[in-house]
Amino acid sequence: MVTLADVARLAKVSTMTVSKVLRGTGAISDQTKTRVFEAADELGYVPNRLAGSLSTQKSMLVAVLIPSIADTIYAEIISSLHSLLDRASLSIFIAESQMDPEVEERQIQELLSLRPAFLVRSGGIASTQRTQLLLQRFDVPHIQIWDGDDPQGQVTVGPSHVEAGKIAARHFLELGLGKVAYVGAETQLDLCASRRMDSFIADMNAAGAQVSVVTDPDVPRQAESGELLTRRLLEEGPKVEGIFYLNDAMAIGGLRVLLKAGCRVPEDVRVLGFNGTSREQTINTRLTTISTDGHRIGEAVADAILASAGGQVAESHILCPLTLDPGNTT
Repeated sequence: MVTLADVARLAKVSTMTVSKVLRGTGAISDQTKTRVFEAADELGYVPNRLAGSLSTQKSMLVAVLIPSIADTIYAEIISSLHSLLDRASLSIFIAESQMDPEVEERQIQELLSLRPAFLVRSGGIASTQRTQLLLQRFDVPHIQIWDGDDPQGQVTVGPSHVEAGKIAARHFLELGLGKVAYVGAETQLDLCASRRMDSFIADMNAAGAQVSVVTDPDVPRQAESGELLTRRLLEEGPKVEGIFYLNDAMAIGGLRVLLKAGCRVPEDVRVLGFNGTSREQTINTRLTTISTDGHRIGEAVADAILASAGGQVAESHILCPLTLDPGNTT
């Protein structure tokens, strides 16, 4: 763990000076402040917000960083994780990254400053170099969730998004579809969604099918965006026989536009979602989707934390199964 003394040595000042600079106190020259901040950044130093008597106690905190608590799949993960850790007297502290690498970096630093016993972090984000440095330098067990294709940390728990794209392509090809589309948003930030999209396109193209891609980096991954981009597809793109959406929320928004435009689903257009979060809201239209169990992911993460806390070696890579859940939209 990087200490104040390490920063002081690199900046060629006293530890008291480093302490004053980082706390914003004392009459310190701008030149010295710059040296201290540059040294702290280079070493990946994280200030201890629990300094004093609390810093010597064993942490009972599990820090969790996810893109958004509003995303149903993460809500499922957090629900199971909290339930199981609470029984072991472990508390969780939740922060959101909004899929923004800069926000993720700030949140990682804040979470690590709490000196948690474990850090649970969602993968699939193009993290900054400083984030990677913090994760490497700070002595906190790091558990990655959701991204099963790129294992990181001591433990990774999540599905393969490459496999999800293959499942989608296989389903459309079995239905005999030759002209399809992928509709998504923020794929430059969401690396997991990008892998699903690329895998889907590659397998469809390999089979001789045509794929139209409609994405927008500036709209959120929500139902309203599904409406907007589906409207754009109908107005500008070629007529397609099937649409694979980034997630269920966007698929539901797309369905609204398709039905309003007089498209029969599934007779004219097949619609496929991802993550299975629409199942509980279904009344008549049951969206066909590729799902994984968020509650099971939460349970697996909790098991890994409790095993590690008990001195056991947890399984390092837990690949969660994906299921094609047939509805009446394909």
